[in-house]
Amino acid sequence: VQLQASGGGLVPAGGSLRLSCAASGRISGVYTLAWFRQGAGKGREFVAAITRSGGNTYHADSVKGRFTISRDNAKNTVYLQMNSLKPEDTAVYYCASKIWGLASREVAAEGKYDYWGQGTLVTVSS
Repeated sequence: VQLQASGGGLVPAGGSLRLSCAASGRISGVYTLAWFRQGAGKGREFVAAITRSGGNTYHADSVKGRFTISRDNAKNTVYLQMNSLKPEDTAVYYCASKIWGLASREVAAEGKYDYWGQGTLVTVSS
């Protein structure tokens, strides 16, 4: 499975961006898709995840109410709509995929994911 993230850029505080991550390759078993981020000098942190059907979504407390994860299985793409961006959202955003499912308590654990995209940089200016 190959993941290609796009959509990052420079945006002022309060602005919006939509990230996309297209999956290709042997994707028939891909179940959970997620976004993580890593700010400068920080560890990678969970942002959001979504199950195959889109019926279950998970968002980190720091982004709840501002970010929304969604997916289009026909296009093999997962999205992250980011609104009301803050300077502390500045980071490289990575998409990740997991073959088969994860328990809800596991979706935030980066070690559980099988494949990772290359990352896209989001910079929020104050």
